[in-house]
Amino acid sequence: MPAIALPPNAATVLVLALCQALTMTCSALVISITALVGQALAPMPGLSTLPLALQFLGLMATSPVASQFMKRHGRRAGFTVGSLVGIAAGGVGVAAILAGSYPLYCVAAAMTGAFLGHAMYYRFAAADAVPETYRSRAISLVMGGGVLAAVLGPQLANWSRHLFDTAAFAGGYLTIAGLCALSLLLVQFARLPSPPPSERDLSGRPLGRIARQPALLMAVFCGMAAYGSMNLVMSVTPPAMMGHDHGFAGAAFVIQWHVLAMFAPSFFTGHLIHRLGVRPILAAGAVMMLACVGVNLSGTGMVQFAVALVLLGLGWNFLFVGATTLVTELHDGSEKAKVQAANDVLVFGTVAVTALASGYIFDTLGWTAVNVAVVPPLVIALTAILLVPKPAREDAPESASAGGEADQPAQ
Repeated sequence: MPAIALPPNAATVLVLALCQALTMTCSALVISITALVGQALAPMPGLSTLPLALQFLGLMATSPVASQFMKRHGRRAGFTVGSLVGIAAGGVGVAAILAGSYPLYCVAAAMTGAFLGHAMYYRFAAADAVPETYRSRAISLVMGGGVLAAVLGPQLANWSRHLFDTAAFAGGYLTIAGLCALSLLLVQFARLPSPPPSERDLSGRPLGRIARQPALLMAVFCGMAAYGSMNLVMSVTPPAMMGHDHGFAGAAFVIQWHVLAMFAPSFFTGHLIHRLGVRPILAAGAVMMLACVGVNLSGTGMVQFAVALVLLGLGWNFLFVGATTLVTELHDGSEKAKVQAANDVLVFGTVAVTALASGYIFDTLGWTAVNVAVVPPLVIALTAILLVPKPAREDAPESASAGGEADQPAQ
């Protein structure tokens, strides 16, 4: 394979990738312990997953506010505020668990969502920091930070359980505070461009008019289908495996390989988009996720679960990185705050819905129904990828001069 060209301002892209890795490690820690803490603190069993729902709601509510704040004050200021919120969330989480307070723990969960609502823009910041011809590779490299999270997350979760003798999971939130503090320090070294006056003062076209672009709607839907389908299947894979006598160790092994498959391709996905274009990568991602369904429906052996979850991770990477790249191409600088915010609200709103729906579908209809449920959105996404006309900007070759403005209006 040809050598992957590093983008200009590569040091900043590396810093953003490290910050993304720390964020994903925090997210992995929270997902690992939230339901368990909720179960221990909730006044009734039905409220055990409320903190997780509040986390997603906090993310959704904060994302548009964070985007507008960054438009006015810059990416670094936004990430600094987000990291400070994350540090505070970690502190509140520790206090809530030590005090055995369920209401305070719900506050900590919502604050964690607010921190994640700021941190979700690292991939867009990478696109801003490089010339347009390097956007796909910068986004891909930042998403590659998830590989570090896949390695660090389980280790930190296990280690942090022993920090407090009387409250095992409080150590997880202390770790989150420390990771956010490290992100706060790192992002100060990133060379992030300040928003120009034209970008701060102008709002561009109305969102409704921007959304009339079929290619943009297709890109946003692909992001929703990627994250929603992945979350729906992944969330219930461990109980499905344990229900077929594979044990917790086997489920942990499969999930670890799934997470690696989600993020390891990021080191070359941007290169493939650069060489082949975004549509083939999007289509390959949708096909791999559909192949995951086929493998899952073929049997319930250890091999089927492992192969299916690797395909699910690979397909998610191609579909999500491709969708993010295309979203950045179809608006100008003054419009990116509202377009990126709307995109993330829809994508992570889908994550929230599928997080709540996955358990219900699995418990009431079974493993087969979970897999069948993801087929329609993936088929719709694949059909749109093949049939939606390409705008002129999407056809522009990435080998063109890198000296042009990255935020020219979409044609």
